[in-house]
Amino acid sequence: MSSSSSSLPLNFVNSSSSSKLPLRSIPGDCGSPFFGPIKDRFDYFYNEGRDQFFRTRMQKYQSTVFRANMPPGPFMAFNPNVVVLLDAISFPILFDTSRIEKRNVLDGTYMPSTAFTGGYRVCAYLDPSEPNHALLKRFFTSSLAARHHNFIPVFRSCLTELFTTLEDDVSRKGKADFNGISDNMSFNFVFKLFCDKHPSETKLGSNGPNLVTKWLFLQLAPLITLGLSMLPNVVEDLLLHTFPLPSLFVKSDYKKLYHAFYASASSLLDEAESMGIKRDEACHNLVFLAGFNAYGGMKTLFPALIKWVGLAGGKLHRQLADEIRSIVKAEGGVTFAALDKMALTKSVVYEALRIEPPVPFQYGKAKEDMVIHSHDAAFEIKKGEMIFGYQPFATKDPKVFDNPEEFVAHRFMGDGEKLLEYVYWSNGRESDDPTVENKQCPGKDLVVLLSRVMLVEFFLHYDTFDIECGTLLLGSSVTFKSLTKQPTFDHKSIKHVS
Repeated sequence: MSSSSSSLPLNFVNSSSSSKLPLRSIPGDCGSPFFGPIKDRFDYFYNEGRDQFFRTRMQKYQSTVFRANMPPGPFMAFNPNVVVLLDAISFPILFDTSRIEKRNVLDGTYMPSTAFTGGYRVCAYLDPSEPNHALLKRFFTSSLAARHHNFIPVFRSCLTELFTTLEDDVSRKGKADFNGISDNMSFNFVFKLFCDKHPSETKLGSNGPNLVTKWLFLQLAPLITLGLSMLPNVVEDLLLHTFPLPSLFVKSDYKKLYHAFYASASSLLDEAESMGIKRDEACHNLVFLAGFNAYGGMKTLFPALIKWVGLAGGKLHRQLADEIRSIVKAEGGVTFAALDKMALTKSVVYEALRIEPPVPFQYGKAKEDMVIHSHDAAFEIKKGEMIFGYQPFATKDPKVFDNPEEFVAHRFMGDGEKLLEYVYWSNGRESDDPTVENKQCPGKDLVVLLSRVMLVEFFLHYDTFDIECGTLLLGSSVTFKSLTKQPTFDHKSIKHVS
């Protein structure tokens, strides 16, 4: 392949300046069809680890675009070969659904059995070109819009339970597992939002989070490592990454979730039927939206947010408390208008989403021959090739962000707001909006809102807190060691309105 610009009838993407960049062959070697993917899988999970896997190859090829194999590979994925994108310039091609097909790529080069979702390919696995995609996404967005006035009060009531449990555990045990408490809070919020009742009022009782977590694990097992020293790598690899785990293991659990939503979300399902969606299909999609998208996202989102704010220390805590309390007092409540005036709080949320996005992977298949570009080169991608973007590298691109590996709380304040177009956590730019024509998260704005409300409520209740952090199968673990209550601010007198 010539190193100079090409006149091939291909579509250059991302900017007009791409035609000035040298056209390089995509570096990298996927190896033999069987042993190459297995070698990469062991490097990814065991020999190097996820971040080092990408960093090593980026340095080896002196390129943020290269070829590799992504797990799981044999015998679960028919073709694990991908073109890897690690920079902020090439990554957004994955959002262009006119050129990139999103059919069955939610989890990457494999797709879990539809037995996990009642026999349906739910909306998350559909390409926007498929007729059902627009119908289902419109159902989701209209359902969220109709519940807009409940977002703050319902979330606040769930946070009250979270704070009570946190304080009690720290007082009795000297520490509190935030992840477990946050998981319970998140499931309660999602269920109350869609079903207008607490899950304890249904047959789920307090088991909802455990049921969803098991259901998620079986679908996502090919993408994780347990990290157990007593389990040999080859045994774990055989168990998790070689053959799909059967849905039979969670069949009864899923039925409990399905029936709880079917019985409790009747108004939502009535709306779906009026739009022309079969009632059972709507319910399976609702369970996936609530369990996989919403609860699964919050399971990693909230611990990451609290981790980075906690590690930032007392100075940031004081700044957040001052901003939040002064604006809430001036506005007379935790309103949408008040939240919009909290520049530092907004920036902190965006920075947490940038530095540790809740969904690190994006996949898509090229619909046509095209040329993409990074900062310093252009690359030809052929129709049908799978493209993979690793978001934690793209959103820490040193050519876009200063000190990209550091949590900079003020990064998106003032002129820094211009950088929001390089925050990609929602399967789209933060500066863009979800539509039925794209795959951007329909709850994008809700996620940002809830993250802000969590910080607001934290610093209305507490002056500061100390934590310890670690890692889990997917995401970060957070353990609270101490909580310093806010002694004078009367948060109970503050209105929480929409």
